[in-house]
Amino acid sequence: MSFAQSVLTPWLLVLCAVVSSGVLAWMVTLRPWQALVDNPALQHRWLAATLGVMLLWQLRAQAVDWLTLHLVFTTLLLLLFKAPLALVSNVMINVAMVAIGRNEWALLGVNVLVTGIVPAIVVGLVWRFVDRKLPDNVALFMFICGFFGAAMATLAGGLAAVGLILIGSQDAQAVLLAKEYAMFLPLLMPSEAFITGMLLIILMVYHPDWVATFNDHRYIDMQ
Repeated sequence: MSFAQSVLTPWLLVLCAVVSSGVLAWMVTLRPWQALVDNPALQHRWLAATLGVMLLWQLRAQAVDWLTLHLVFTTLLLLLFKAPLALVSNVMINVAMVAIGRNEWALLGVNVLVTGIVPAIVVGLVWRFVDRKLPDNVALFMFICGFFGAAMATLAGGLAAVGLILIGSQDAQAVLLAKEYAMFLPLLMPSEAFITGMLLIILMVYHPDWVATFNDHRYIDMQ
């Protein structure tokens, strides 16, 4: 779920832009480009994944002009490349959506927050829990990080979008429609979880070294 046209008050747009900029500034301090410089093959995978997700974002349902429903794939990007590169990809995709006229520039900070930062936090917490608390089991990693993590990230992003409308919209019709759209979140969760989980399983079977959050030596060789 993301915004195409603004129904939010200016102060909330500014606040979301500040929060998103702050998080991205922190990501920049982690120097995510260093991994790309050191690994040319990673450059191709990251750019291909970013382009692929951008194209998949074109498959969207839009019953009203200002709100769209679509798959996000932040979970997959984070599991493949970790948070810094995943968020950079998300920003690039959101900028592309603005450049082709899908979304408004004023909503860039809001959409990065809803489709990138909030889902990334949820998936990051799920991955940390699996990595530190659960046994080293490949099935647990695939199903909890891939399927459950994607479902929870979709729910969190959707609730964040609805919450922003409830807090910062003075349009009664928009508030009503946001509540109606919230009812579709359970329909988005299984689709995002299934596609993300299946892609993750395929990559872990054929190219486990491509999944940055998956330690194949620990989960496979040591078993």
